[in-house]
Amino acid sequence: MPPWINPDLLTVIGVLGALITAVAYAFSGSHVVLLWLATLGLAVNWFGDSLDGTVARLRKIERPRYGYYLDNAIDCFVALPVAVGLGFSGYVRFDVCFLSLSIYTMISALSFLRANVTDVFQISYGGIGPTEMRVAMALLNALIFFYRPIAFHLFGETLKYPDLIALTWCSTAIISFLVCMTLQVRQLAIEEPRRQSEPSIRELAERALAGRSTTRNDDGAALAAGRPDAGTVA
Repeated sequence: MPPWINPDLLTVIGVLGALITAVAYAFSGSHVVLLWLATLGLAVNWFGDSLDGTVARLRKIERPRYGYYLDNAIDCFVALPVAVGLGFSGYVRFDVCFLSLSIYTMISALSFLRANVTDVFQISYGGIGPTEMRVAMALLNALIFFYRPIAFHLFGETLKYPDLIALTWCSTAIISFLVCMTLQVRQLAIEEPRRQSEPSIRELAERALAGRSTTRNDDGAALAAGRPDAGTVA
């Protein structure tokens, strides 16, 4: 690769690829051939996003914190215009697009949290990562091009088959999120067991109830002894 192609330039190329995909999606509803341009944009995005860090490491010019922050911040940002463009296409409902975007953001947050507590940055869940997502979107583009979606009604909602595909991914991603989160929490609980001196929630509740019972008993005894100030607080 020529020396003038540096990691920052590859990052810019990746962003441009995502924006090409977004614009192509937005106008593909009336010009279905633009779906191929959207697929090309996905390929350009993969090229820039996958090689920026690799080039930096091979040339020994990596900046770990800078690269980590910039790469992941851009990945989170470019997902928005792609989702908006796909929504404008009419092939996938806007609410389904933003549901998918929300779940993608949840998974990204899970990756960042796991990296913070384990120093392991996991980008694939359930065997599906960014590269697999791009491939799936490219296949969906081809499927839509050859088999134009037709609206149908299901449970009172108007849907198209791309909506069902997106909702299936959403369901799978949520399950994967919950499973990975649960496993990680269990592992952290083993590595950081609860301190013996730290009372549980149940123990705190029992102590609070016992304290109230003792106070009432003391007040009752004082009243029986003829103390008029019992049960009052100065």
